[in-house]
Amino acid sequence: MLTATPCLTNDDFREFTIFEATGAHTMRKAVFTSLWRYLVKAGAVALVLAGIAAAVHFSGQGSEPGPDLARSKKSGAGLFLVSIRPETGAVRVGGVQSWLLTVKTRAGKPVINAAIDISGGMPRSNRLLPTSPQATAYLGGGHYRIERIKFDASGWWQMRFTVSASNGSDTTVFNLML
Repeated sequence: MLTATPCLTNDDFREFTIFEATGAHTMRKAVFTSLWRYLVKAGAVALVLAGIAAAVHFSGQGSEPGPDLARSKKSGAGLFLVSIRPETGAVRVGGVQSWLLTVKTRAGKPVINAAIDISGGMPRSNRLLPTSPQATAYLGGGHYRIERIKFDASGWWQMRFTVSASNGSDTTVFNLML
């Protein structure tokens, strides 16, 4: 009958003594436990690094910055200060909405009776607005009601407002994440 019992243990090898019915025989078996421990530690570090890389990749960190989501900004050439907001206070996917557009001069004075052209879509998919929004009313103080805005999908949308007034024409682009 053979039995094995550890006689000596260190980081580099273990020695076993095998007892037989006819006598004792010593057999030394080299087990590279330090190499084994190194491989386990290296594997753990690799897993941690892979987890960090996945978290960075899926969270969007380290990639290009997202679109400017400001609801108030200068027009492209700086002729106007323009702001937008949904008339009901909430942006939503589906359903036709009315928005309020406020247009002021660089000096902060309301722009009265401007002609406003509206377009928009999803820049990543070349999807256009499913409706044709129109400026339907001047409400005073540089405020205009924009009707028939509909977003039919979630994601990044752009709205373009081209304002033509006595001091010139300029376009403002707003980014929306739905």
